[in-house]
Amino acid sequence: MVITAAKARMQNIVKRYGDTIALDNVNMEIAEGELLGLLGPNGAGKTTLIYALAGLVSVDGGSIELFGRPQDTHLIEHKRRIGLVTQEITVFVDLTARENLEFFGGVYGLRGSLLQQRVSETLAFVGLEERAHQFPAKFSGGMKRRLNIACALVHRPELLIMDEPTVGIDPQSRHHILESVRQLRRAGTTVLYTTHYVEEVQAIADRVVILDQGNVIADGSVADLVASIQHEETVILELMETVDGIAERLGSVDGVKQVTPEGRRLIVTSTAGSGNLDRLLEIVREAGGVRSVQTPAPTLEDVFLTLTGRQLRDPEEE
Repeated sequence: MVITAAKARMQNIVKRYGDTIALDNVNMEIAEGELLGLLGPNGAGKTTLIYALAGLVSVDGGSIELFGRPQDTHLIEHKRRIGLVTQEITVFVDLTARENLEFFGGVYGLRGSLLQQRVSETLAFVGLEERAHQFPAKFSGGMKRRLNIACALVHRPELLIMDEPTVGIDPQSRHHILESVRQLRRAGTTVLYTTHYVEEVQAIADRVVILDQGNVIADGSVADLVASIQHEETVILELMETVDGIAERLGSVDGVKQVTPEGRRLIVTSTAGSGNLDRLLEIVREAGGVRSVQTPAPTLEDVFLTLTGRQLRDPEEE
């Protein structure tokens, strides 16, 4: 991939809500043609960052540059070149799918035959051409999400900002949306993509930024970020039965940094190169036996957990 210039640049961005600092001197660039994945737990500042970049909220410090020009003096021009897919469904339920796209295309200045062409092409792109004259109130959750995306695409933005575009939908619709994002990326659209599904970012992003408590705590390719935590090894042990005190016994083994019990499963994190697998297995065999052993390779989820101490999604979000 050849990256030629920055589509967006944020320098020392500060945003406060009363006494709460939502963004704390954030520096971030999005390169032309790049698909940037933005991860962070709830309250990390992701939505504030997105809305600041889209010009929907003002910032208290720092500067934003879009398409090579300052945002504060070219805001209206910039908004015409951006597509924003909001986490909330923002379509009109009393308009058909086609009428929704006609409305949003008109807002962005499309008229006449060009508007009709773009509407037809965009409906086909998101797989809703056969639903063009239906009302979204009768659509499934996944179809509403696709229409929501279409409304942000109809004017062919140079920079597409997507805030949780697959939340609460079925796997088939999620697959369709991710493939659509890949196609946009291949066509040259610059994409900022946020999600609570870390596997999505791992599958599609060129680069990943992790935001926590208003700060950028990691920035790099998936491979680079995974390599940065390979000072640790993980072993997942599934016991034949639950054994009291087993986590403490495993935790006393040389090199073990953390033991996380999940019922009969034990997730053991050790310093890389500890060579303690035999000792771990010896302890669980003495305690009643082991049903299975896994030694998974590090993932982006492991990077997130290592850096923030939290999972990206709470269990109740599953």
